[in-house]
Amino acid sequence: MRTSNIDSIGRGFEAGLVATVALAVVLMVKQAIGLVPQLDLVSILARALGFHSMAAGWLAHFTVGVLFWGPLFVWADRKMFFAHWINGLLFASVVWVGVMLIIMPMAGEGAFGLGLGIATPTLTLFLHWLYGIVLGAVYGALKPGQFSHMLEHRLHHA
Repeated sequence: MRTSNIDSIGRGFEAGLVATVALAVVLMVKQAIGLVPQLDLVSILARALGFHSMAAGWLAHFTVGVLFWGPLFVWADRKMFFAHWINGLLFASVVWVGVMLIIMPMAGEGAFGLGLGIATPTLTLFLHWLYGIVLGAVYGALKPGQFSHMLEHRLHHA
C-alpha cells in the first residue's frame, strides 16, 4: 500500500475516533437529560448484536465508528466532490438508511425504529449527521502526511 493510502486511512481512523467520541458525548447527554429516553442507541446496538450489556453496545459503537466507518469514509470521500464535511453528511445519511433498515429491525424495533416512536427516524438522522459532519470536517482538517509522519517517527523511535 502506498504511503499516501496509509496516511489517508490513518486520518480516517483519527477522524472516526473524534466523531465517535463526539457522538458518544451527545448520546450520554441525550440520555442524561431524558430526551427521548426510550431511544438508547447503545442499548439498541447491543440488542441487535444479541447482547444485553451496555459495555457490548459501547464496544460495538466505538469499533464500528472508528475502525469501520472511519476508513470506509476515506474511500467514499475520494468518490465525492464536495467539501469533506458535506461528504461526511452524505456518507452518514447512507449509514443511517442502513441502520434504519438493518439494525433497528435486528433489535426488534421495526423498520426505521418506529417501535420506539415517531421521533426515532428524525432524531437518529440528526445524530448520524452530527457524526458525519464531524468525521468529514476532522478528516479534511488533518494535514496529508501528518499520520504517516507520526507513524514513521514512532517506528524509528520504538
